Amino acid sequence: MFPTLGLAVIMAIHAPSPPQPLLVSAAISLTGVLEQVAIAYASAGGGPVRFNFAGSNVLARQIVNGAPADIFISADEAQMNYAAEWAAIERSTRVDLLGNRLAVVTPRGKGGSIPDAAALANVRRIAVADPAAVPAGVYAREFLERMGIWDRVQDRLVPLGNVRAALTAAESGSADAAIVYESDAASSSRVDLAFVVTGAGAPRIVYPAAIVSRSTNREAAAKFLAFLRGPEARAIYRKFKFS
Repeated sequence: MFPTLGLAVIMAIHAPSPPQPLLVSAAISLTGVLEQVAIAYASAGGGPVRFNFAGSNVLARQIVNGAPADIFISADEAQMNYAAEWAAIERSTRVDLLGNRLAVVTPRGKGGSIPDAAALANVRRIAVADPAAVPAGVYAREFLERMGIWDRVQDRLVPLGNVRAALTAAESGSADAAIVYESDAASSSRVDLAFVVTGAGAPRIVYPAAIVSRSTNREAAAKFLAFLRGPEARAIYRKFKFS
C-alpha cells in the first residue's frame, strides 16, 4: 500500500503543469472573429488563449503602463505606433494582420433612409466611436471630412467609448444611425446596413499585431501569431467580413 502511495506522490510531483494561457489584448471589433480563431487554434493543437477586448487606445495605454499581455492587436496603426514608441512591443514581430471597411447602419427597418454619405447630413443623431481617440471614430471623421460633410454633422455626432457601443446605440434606437465597421454590421441582426463606405471617401483600415515586449509566454505568442497569419485564420476573417 505504501509503495503505491509513494509512487502516486512522485507522479503528482512530476506531472506536467497545464500550459499557461496566452493573453491577447485586441481591439473590441475583433471579438467574434478572434474567439472563432481561438477555437480553430485549439482544434489544431494550439494552447489556451484568453482575450482582453477593449478600445485600441485603452489597450495601448494599458500595455505601455505594464499591464500583462503577450500579443497586442490594434484597430489602427496609430495605437500600435504609440506602443512602439514606448518600447512596449517587439518591433520585429509587427505585422499588418487584416483589414476592414466602414459601414453606416440604422435601427432595424430604417436602412433605406440613408442611401449614401450625403444623406447623413439629414440624420439627427449619429453614434460613433470617439473621433478624438478611438480608431473607428478617427476613421469615421476621416470619411466625413473626405466627403465634405464633417462640419454639417459634427454637432449631431454621439461620441462613445468604442465601436461596439456605437453599434449598440443603433441597435437600441437611441441613435438614428451609427458609423461602425462592416464586420460589426454583419454581426448584428438588430440593425440594417445602410451602405458600406467605398471609393475615394474610404479610409485605409488596417489591424497591426505584435508580440508585447513584456510577454512571459513568448514562444506560444509567436506560434499563435503565425496561426493568425495562416490560411485557416484568413478563412475565418472573410466569414466575418474582414479583408
